[in-house]
This record gives sequence, structure tokens and C-alpha cells, in this order.
Amino acid sequence: MKKHIPNFITLLNLFCGSIAVIFAVNGNMKLTVLFAFLGIFFDFFDGLLARKLKVDGELGLQLDSLADIVTSGLVPGLVMFYLFNLSNSDASGFNSYLPYFGLLITIASAYRLAKFNISTNQTDSFIGLPTPANALLILSLPLIMEFQDNDIMNAIILNKWFLIAITIISSYLLNAKINLFALKFKNWSFKDNAARYMLILLSIIFLIIFQFAAIPLIILSYILISLLNK
Repeated sequence: MKKHIPNFITLLNLFCGSIAVIFAVNGNMKLTVLFAFLGIFFDFFDGLLARKLKVDGELGLQLDSLADIVTSGLVPGLVMFYLFNLSNSDASGFNSYLPYFGLLITIASAYRLAKFNISTNQTDSFIGLPTPANALLILSLPLIMEFQDNDIMNAIILNKWFLIAITIISSYLLNAKINLFALKFKNWSFKDNAARYMLILLSIIFLIIFQFAAIPLIILSYILISLLNK
């Protein structure tokens, strides 16, 4: 019975991601982000639970990636599609097709997850930005607009060239050959987990100061600390 518990948590990830897709299609970014965040929360705990119960296996790995392609792949692609539509004051000619460029994130996420499934050297670290981290980066953009309502930040986010750049950078980071540490604590030793503790501390400070605008800074810090830690 216990072997099915982590898979049930994974299915909750997929369920939340599917609901997020529905809200994204209808342009409700608040509920899109809420359910995507819930899905990512379940995604974090299914693997942790599987390891604790010692029931991790091939089925769980495949199911996890199938859930992630929805919650952390399709949803951020649709959010970027929505942002491109908002930024697109001239929806004629080539510009009418520009929002579809945001779905490059979905394609890059699927490719990254497929590579992860057949990889044998990503147990204690990741090669490329994990899809949930990338999803948080994209999901932070409508949150910044909705809750911080800063004219300068809004103008930047709704600039189509900024969105094109973020889409390309995001898709590249997903599949870049850079080693990033996993947030898995095997013990609580500071010596063994200095990079993890540093990231947690910086994340708290950034969230207090910058609120939702802290999320891109946290992702950047994660990458920089990983490179320095190497």
C-alpha cells in the first residue's frame, strides 16, 4: 500500500497542473499561479516521500516527468503566451504569431525532462535548470504585475523584446550543460550543505525586500552559487 503513496502525491501535482492550464487558457493568472505553485509543492514532496518510504522506482520517475511536463512545462509556456498577448499592441502580420513563441518553453521543458529520465548522473545534482525552478521564474512575472503594480517593472515585463529574451534564456538554461546542486539534505551539517543554507538565507532576505520580484533573483543566485560551489 505504501508504495502507492508517492505516486498519489505525483498525481496531485498533475491534477493541480491541469487545473492551472484551464485557468491559464481563460486568462486568470492568479488562479493559474496558485494551482501551479500547489503542483510544484507536491512535486517536491513526492520524491522526498518515496525516498523516506524506500519505494522509489521507475514508475514513479516516469510518472513524475509526465506530471512535470504539464505543471512545469505547459503552464509556464501558456503564461508566456498570455504575456506576449498583453504586450502585443500591434497584432497584425508577424506580430500575430509572436505569442506562440512562448511555447518554446514547453518544448525545451519536455526535452529537458526526457534527457533527465535517461540520465544516470543527476542523482545529487542537476544538469541544466530543473523545470520547477524554471516554472517559478516564468510564473513570477504575472505575480509581479498583479501584486506589486510598479509602472517601471510592468513596462519591462510587457516589453516584447524582454519577453523574447526571457523565453530564449529560460529555454537555454533548461538544457544548458551546467551543474546545479539539488536541494536534497542528506544530513544537517553546515559543511556538507553550505551552498543550500546560503541559498535559503538569501531567498528569505530577497523575499522580505523584493517580494515576488525576488523570485528571479533567487533563481539567479541558485545558478551563481552552484557555479561557485563547483
